Amino acid sequence: MDLSSSGRRPAGKVAQRIRSQRTTSNNPQLFEDTSISQTNFYGGFLPQQPQNASYGGFYNPNNDYNNSGLGFSNTEQFVGHSSGLGFPGQQLLNDPMANVAVQYGQTLAGQGTDLLNRNIKRYVSSSRLKYYFAVDTAYVGKKLGLLIFPFAHSDWSLRYSKDEPVQPRYDVNAPDLYIPVMAFVTYILLAGVVLGTQSRFSPEHLGLTASTAFVWTVIELVVLLLTMYILNVSTDLKYLDMLAYCGYKYVGMIVILLGGLAFQSTGYYISMLWMALSIAFFLVRSLRLAILPHSDPSTVERGNNKRRLYVLLVVAVVQPLLMWWLTRHLIAAVKL
Repeated sequence: MDLSSSGRRPAGKVAQRIRSQRTTSNNPQLFEDTSISQTNFYGGFLPQQPQNASYGGFYNPNNDYNNSGLGFSNTEQFVGHSSGLGFPGQQLLNDPMANVAVQYGQTLAGQGTDLLNRNIKRYVSSSRLKYYFAVDTAYVGKKLGLLIFPFAHSDWSLRYSKDEPVQPRYDVNAPDLYIPVMAFVTYILLAGVVLGTQSRFSPEHLGLTASTAFVWTVIELVVLLLTMYILNVSTDLKYLDMLAYCGYKYVGMIVILLGGLAFQSTGYYISMLWMALSIAFFLVRSLRLAILPHSDPSTVERGNNKRRLYVLLVVAVVQPLLMWWLTRHLIAAVKL
């Protein structure tokens, strides 16, 4: 009788299957196979995933395998699988709320910048500020000579063009901010050199010198403007003009420190005396026409003229005092 035709399996194959099951049951596995298990980035275990038959394959829940052995049908699946094990903080970057916070911060920063620019333009016109820096090399040389040797200068009047003062490059008597700013920076650097000659230099001393000079300049300007307002002294001078005139003292302070370095205490005091007289004379002659304009004595009260004169004298006297005050801590470095 043909067994294959009757639908029964051959006895030899059945016996071989029974022996295989007995061998497996007699040799149980001693340890659990965890080679397939994987851990995620934070130490948690991922569910066991069967390996692909090909070498180096990865599990694909869709059972979509390609011939490359990677276990993914395309590059997008591979990238999406590997992104789950990314760097710390990646989840925060992918958080919609975090993205909203970043966008809100950028918008807030942009609004703050626009508000600051509008406020600056309200008090300081860009075109007006450019006027004080419209200088050239010839003007800088002449103005420095005028600050150091003002006694020989005769014409102190300002030049005008269509009721507007001409730029400083065309008028040596016009106030500018280029020389005060550069003199301020040079004074700070020169103070560091003076301290370094006595092995007293440190970044803290340099920062203290810069902050002290800046604060005193602001205080001087505020007090001067308040005094003119309280005394009801009307003038065509703007606060930037006053800042420029108050900043010229740094040129004298540079000369004083250079004199102290070259000739020690004798050079320091001689330079101090000369520059005090020069700066005071320069300010009196420059501000006289602005604070004490020519007028008919019969129409102007004498009290008002006295107040203007007091303001002019105060400005001229305070500058030498501040020159000494801001260089006195450097006297020890000049080897008195």
